[in-house]
Amino acid sequence: MRNEPVTGERGMLETISHVGSVLAIILRREFRREGIEFFTPPEYSQQLAYMKRPAGYVIRPHLHKEVQREVMQTREVLLIKSGRVRVDFYDNDRHYLRSSVLETGDVVLLAEGGHGFEMLEQSEMIEIKQGPYTGDSDKTTFDP
Repeated sequence: MRNEPVTGERGMLETISHVGSVLAIILRREFRREGIEFFTPPEYSQQLAYMKRPAGYVIRPHLHKEVQREVMQTREVLLIKSGRVRVDFYDNDRHYLRSSVLETGDVVLLAEGGHGFEMLEQSEMIEIKQGPYTGDSDKTTFDP
């Protein structure tokens, strides 16, 4: 996993960290690499990877084995389908750290700490996280 932004014509990857903990990984829509690259460490219960394969490349049919896993913390991935969204990042003590603006096609994995969102324009997001979804009992809200 990278600890600094990757920039240039091949795209962008940002890791947002605080006191040695990764709060989020932002994969910008411009990111490009050949092959497959995982951005999360193997111990994360939610994995984020990028894959680029040429026409004709085959991923053999497969089944995923039943594996029991213990999930201690909910991690979520958001894909910005359209619009612009500001993400505010907080530490575990609810202190504001910084903000980032996500645009159409960007992806963020929210790993630790707190976060809040403001839609800067009408936006659509796709959210992916561990289930089952338990509604508000799964989170603690707070005032910024």
